[in-house]
Amino acid sequence: MNSTMKFITILSLFLSLSITIILDAHAEITKGRDYAMLLNPQPTTSGDKIEVLEFFWYGCPSCYKLHPQIRSWQKRIPKDVSLKYIPTIFRKSWIPGAKTFYTLEILGKINKLHDKIYDAIHIEKIDLTKEEILFNWLEEHGINRKKFISIYNSFSIANKSSQSSQMPRKYGLKGVPSLVIDGRYLISGRMGGTPQDTIRTLDKLINKIRKEKQKPNL
Repeated sequence: MNSTMKFITILSLFLSLSITIILDAHAEITKGRDYAMLLNPQPTTSGDKIEVLEFFWYGCPSCYKLHPQIRSWQKRIPKDVSLKYIPTIFRKSWIPGAKTFYTLEILGKINKLHDKIYDAIHIEKIDLTKEEILFNWLEEHGINRKKFISIYNSFSIANKSSQSSQMPRKYGLKGVPSLVIDGRYLISGRMGGTPQDTIRTLDKLINKIRKEKQKPNL
């Protein structure tokens, strides 16, 4: 082997090793970079399952970009994990979105229209924060207008919306989308990188929590 070929071989091995080291470094998630710990851990409501909460707002572009990844992940969700969507209110203009989600949830239509609401806002550019436009749009999609409005304006929905407005303070949220896992771990849109990175971090945190739960109590 001549000196040039020897140099190329050594350089290739060096580059391969460097790439492996870099990939290994990014394979592990790091607190402060990929996720944060809640200052005030919150109780979960999913029993023995690992609870994942997605805090969102329909009008949020980053939520819309993450949503297809969440939907794909939901199709392969492990049996020991639960996922719950929580519409979050940071300002007054977010209230109609939260009320719409909760009303459709009561009507059993949220799975049918959740994705379509996102598309209506971000692709069709329909302003569903305006109630008359919202009611017309829902009626076009097979929702009984009078029944929807009755529930939408009910005390129950007002109470749920009030709870949504308290979520940022309760969970220490700075924005959406945000994922809270097991009432302790937070992945915010600012930390997760790409939507794909967010899902990878989510999976790794679930594995971390799963291992913690399997440890025997001393």
